[in-house]
Amino acid sequence: MQPDTANQTHTAEFVLVGFAELRETRLFLFSLFLTTYLLTLVENLAIIVLVRFDHRLHRPMYFFLTHLSCLEIGYTSVTVPKMLAGFLGVAGSQRISYAGCLTQLFVFTFLGATECFLLAAMAYDRYVAVCLPLRYAALVSWGACVRLAAACWLGGFLTPVLPVYLMSRLRFCGPNVIDHFFCDASPLLALACSDVSLKETADLLVSLAVLLASSVVIAASYGRIVWTLLRIRAAAERRKAFSTCAAHLTVVSLFYGTLFFMYARTRVASCISFNKVVSVFYSIVTPMLNPLIYSLRNREVNAALGRAVSCRSWKEPCGKCYGYSDKGMLNPSGMNWTELQEVISKPIGSGWRSQFTFRRNAMG
Repeated sequence: MQPDTANQTHTAEFVLVGFAELRETRLFLFSLFLTTYLLTLVENLAIIVLVRFDHRLHRPMYFFLTHLSCLEIGYTSVTVPKMLAGFLGVAGSQRISYAGCLTQLFVFTFLGATECFLLAAMAYDRYVAVCLPLRYAALVSWGACVRLAAACWLGGFLTPVLPVYLMSRLRFCGPNVIDHFFCDASPLLALACSDVSLKETADLLVSLAVLLASSVVIAASYGRIVWTLLRIRAAAERRKAFSTCAAHLTVVSLFYGTLFFMYARTRVASCISFNKVVSVFYSIVTPMLNPLIYSLRNREVNAALGRAVSCRSWKEPCGKCYGYSDKGMLNPSGMNWTELQEVISKPIGSGWRSQFTFRRNAMG
């Protein structure tokens, strides 16, 4: 252990460099990131409100989607506001205390890990919906959804406990300038004056455990989905079934692609500027794109948005927007009772199409 001398006291605060090398374009970058941040907040809040107030979206898939939107809001809010203040040159905006830096690292890692687990839970939901439609109500009940969501949040919370604890045990006695726009593990390790081998190993193992565990669930779920789709003879029905998974698969590809690149590796970072660009993509750009992907590729979300927009006056009843008619409440699928009875009366053995239609409409 290194002796406690005046030159080896703990650093009390850090300085976040951010994008200092792009000082000439800071106003443009401020406008760009501010617009992106506001769009992220508006889009994700819109998803939450739509699912909350449109009963046709009260299904497991959209239950998980609201949790994802909450994560995206927190994910960006941990880093972006301080970065925006740095672009404007607000006094003290580039400085962050030692405790604040570790807290930011903990929360950012917590939310990132939770999103990994949540995307895996959403993949499981799609697997049951496509491959086991007649058991959907039993396997993905509301109680099961709550337990899955709670497990995702708990797993995400436990993920950074060991890495952040080991980070707190390191000694930072030299330069305190972090060449990044938030307290990430890699630039922090570069400033440590003590041995970081244990911390690097723990980071690698924890990152791989989270990424591999969640990606295995996703890969297995989509493997079964593809196998089921290949057994459907009608190309139109195959496309219709796959369309229910396309948005989730796109989000998974964007999120996991950048995470595998950033964290499933060792400390060596040959190009810090390039790492910052990748960090911007998965921490700022992706949270903005996810709601767009789900809304543009999902007819139900688009329909819910259309119903919300068409209800122009809060003073007038909007029954038709939310599944009501003059004769009373419609069933959650939006079909009239005669149509629903015709669907349910079809024999279960008449093919995959009748089973899938039965599940979608009976479950709502």
